[in-house]
Amino acid sequence: MKRLRWQILVVVLTLTLVAVLLFSQQPVLAPVSNQPTSGGIYTEAVIGSFGRLNPVFDLHNQADRDVDRLVYSGLIRFDAAGLPQPDLAESWGMSQDGMIYNFSIRPEARWHDGQPVTSDDILFTLSLLRSQFSAYSDDVRALWDQVEITRLDERTLKFTLPEPYAPFLDYLTFGILPQHLLGTVQADQLMNADFNLHPVGSGPYRFDQLLVEDDRIIGVALSVFEDYYGAKPFKKQIVIRYFESAQAALAAYQEGEALGINQVTADILPAALADPNLGLYSGRLPALSMVMLNLNNPERPFFQERDVRKALLMAINRQWLVDRILDGQAILADSPIFPGTWAYYGNVEQVTYDPQAAIALLKEAGYVLPADGQVRTKDGLALSFTLLHLDDGLHTAVAQAIQQDWAGVGVQAALQPVTLEQMQSAYLAPRAYEAALVDLDLSRAHDPDPYPFWHQSESLSGQNYAQWDNRAASEYIEQARVVADTEARTRLYRNFQVIFAREIPSLLLYYPVYTYGVDLRVNNIQIAPLFDTSDRFMTISDWYLVTRRALEQTAEPGTP
Repeated sequence: MKRLRWQILVVVLTLTLVAVLLFSQQPVLAPVSNQPTSGGIYTEAVIGSFGRLNPVFDLHNQADRDVDRLVYSGLIRFDAAGLPQPDLAESWGMSQDGMIYNFSIRPEARWHDGQPVTSDDILFTLSLLRSQFSAYSDDVRALWDQVEITRLDERTLKFTLPEPYAPFLDYLTFGILPQHLLGTVQADQLMNADFNLHPVGSGPYRFDQLLVEDDRIIGVALSVFEDYYGAKPFKKQIVIRYFESAQAALAAYQEGEALGINQVTADILPAALADPNLGLYSGRLPALSMVMLNLNNPERPFFQERDVRKALLMAINRQWLVDRILDGQAILADSPIFPGTWAYYGNVEQVTYDPQAAIALLKEAGYVLPADGQVRTKDGLALSFTLLHLDDGLHTAVAQAIQQDWAGVGVQAALQPVTLEQMQSAYLAPRAYEAALVDLDLSRAHDPDPYPFWHQSESLSGQNYAQWDNRAASEYIEQARVVADTEARTRLYRNFQVIFAREIPSLLLYYPVYTYGVDLRVNNIQIAPLFDTSDRFMTISDWYLVTRRALEQTAEPGTP
C-alpha cells in the first residue's frame, strides 16, 4: 500500500507539472479588426442632368463635371490648400525667370483602352481648348494663345510664357482627351461626337454604360480602372443617378436607391439632419459674399472714410445672418483670400459685431443724429445710400437684415432689387452704384491671385468695382504674380491681407459652405475646403464599403 501511494503521488505531481507547462504555452490571441478591402457599389443621387462627358464642354454643367472628375485626369491637380500636386505629370520644373515650364508625363499612365498617355494627347487637348467651340472663356483662350508649347519627346513638354506669371499652373488642371480616338474629329463636330456618350479617360474610374429609362439618360455607371497609375479606389463601381431636385434626391436616398446625395441644399437640410443614417460633411466653397462699396462715388464721399467703413461693418450682425438666414451654412469672412489655403493669413485685425462701438466711431468722425431725425449727418450730408441686391429670397433677406442693423446706428440704406444681368452690366461694370450686396464665385480658381478685384489698375475697366486705389496693396499682389517661390508669395499676400483688413475697402460678410450627404455605411469620407463641388471626390480612393476581418499584429511575450 505504501508503494501504491508513492506511485499515485508521482503520477499526480507529473500531471500537475504537465498541466502547468501546457497552460504556460497557451497562444496569445490577437484582437480581430475590420480592415477596408476592395468591393462594393456606391450610388450617388446627383441634382442635375446628363449633358456630355467631355471636359472641354463641362464648364457649365456640374453634373457632367462630377463624372468627368472620376473619368479624366489633368497634368496636375491641386490639394485642399491650393498647392499643386502631380497627376498625369510625375514631375515638372521651372526656369529661374519663371517663363519656362517643363513637364514629364508618367510612363505608366494609360488610357482606359490600354493605350499610353503621351505628349501628343496634351497638345491635342490644348488645340481644342483654344478653339472657339470649347466652353472655356475668352480670357483663358487668350492666355493659351500667348503660350508657346513645344513637344520635347513622347513624354516631355515645354511651355514658354511671354512673361512671368505665377498663377500659370492653375491653367493646367483641364481634363486630357485621347488623340488616338478623337484626332480625326473636327473641333466643330466634337460637341456631337459619339465619344461624349462613351468616354475614354485616364482617371481612377472608367466608363461602363449609360443608364436609360423611357429614352432618357437617368445615370452613368463607372467601374474602377485596374491599371490606374494612382492609388486604386476600394469601391469597385460608382453609379451616378440624376434627379431634378434636392427633394427627389433625398427621397431616392431614403428609399434605398442611393447611398449619397451630391448636395444637401437649404430646403432639405432639416430632413437630412433628422435622418439618423445620413452623415453630413461640409466644406468651404470658393465664394465670398460682401457689401461692395463704390469708393469713388462723388455723391457718397463718406465711403472714402475708413472709420465710416469700419463702423458699417461693425454694425452688421454677421453671425446672425449665418445662423438664421443661411441655417449655419457659411463661415464669417475676414479676408479676400480663402481660409485653409496656403496664402491665407488669419492674424489680421478682426472686426466684430459691436453696434455701440460703431455709434461711437461715427460720432468721432463727426456724424451725429439731428434732434428730430434718425439718420446721422455731417456738414449737411446724410449717411444715406442705396444698397443693390439680387432679386431672390436669400439676398433679399440678407439685405433687409443689414438694412435693419444699419438703421440701429443711424445709417439709412434704401434697398433696390436687381437681376444678375442688371447688377453686372448696368451697375458694377459702369461703376454706376453706391453699395451692392455681391457674391464672388471663384470656382476652379486654385491660385489665390486677388489682382483682378483689388489692384488699382483694374479700377477703371477691370473687376475692381470698388475702385480701391491703394498703391502699397497693389504692389504686393503685383509682385506675387511674378514671383514663383511659394514662401515669398505667402509673405506678399500676408502683407496685402493686413492692409485690406486695416482699410476695409469692402465689407466682407461670409464664405458659403457646401454640405454633402453620405450614408454612414460608407467609411472614411473626408471633405476639405473646396475649389469645385466635384472636389468631394478628391479622396475617393480612401472611401470604402466592404471590410475584411484581420488579426492585428501583437508582440509576443518577451519580444523586445
